[in-house]
Amino acid sequence: MNILGVIPARYGSTRLEGKPLVDICGKTMIQRVYEQTQKVLEHVVVATDDERIVKAVKDFGGNVVMTKKSHTTGTNRCLEAYEIVQKESEIKFEAVINVQGDEPLLEPEQIRCLVSCFEDPKTELATLVMPVTKEGDLFNDSEVFVVFDKNKRALYFSRSVIPHVRDVHKTKWLQHHTFYKHLGMYGFTVDSLKEFSELKQTKLELVESLEQNRWLENGGVIKIEITQHDSIPVDTIDDLKKVRRIIAKIEGCS
Repeated sequence: MNILGVIPARYGSTRLEGKPLVDICGKTMIQRVYEQTQKVLEHVVVATDDERIVKAVKDFGGNVVMTKKSHTTGTNRCLEAYEIVQKESEIKFEAVINVQGDEPLLEPEQIRCLVSCFEDPKTELATLVMPVTKEGDLFNDSEVFVVFDKNKRALYFSRSVIPHVRDVHKTKWLQHHTFYKHLGMYGFTVDSLKEFSELKQTKLELVESLEQNRWLENGGVIKIEITQHDSIPVDTIDDLKKVRRIIAKIEGCS
């Protein structure tokens, strides 16, 4: 299967403007995500709406396409990027992996795990989750939780902790149930990517601000795969400082 990895990267951000270009131990964040993705996928492209990001990606030798500023979701930006790349490529891509551009600690094994979902020809859309092992995650408003059936098909995604453990204090929930948090990486067949992008936004998507619920509300199936590798999205300056400390310790930089 020919797979295209697309890394959406917007310059504008309400909490950390220009975050794809922030320096992390001598490399921009977008370069770190790109290099990690390239360890698994042969074909990778950054999809952006800003010339500064275009220049930065070209400077480190990466592939990049300019997409519209009007996209409201990374999925729609991924579709446009795919269409641009496909038009210029002799390779017929069958699936697209949407890699979050703000996760410089991305593990290549996460991508391999997601790609494995497409070994099942019935898979149209897939994503990753990981078991919650820290009590603090249940109290973290930034986390997204998911429940799924015995066949690893998503039932619902929520910013609330689901399921609710009745008659047990929240600090003891991990003793009674295995919770799963969502990691925001998606895989689509080309057909499902096109279909998803054409669907109108839905009530549960809007109220939770989680676009994956749009697919579920329209009767679609999202295949779940479980990874043991956590990731740290960089949304704030505090997130950035934390990631810098981790990478500095790994690479021995200052």
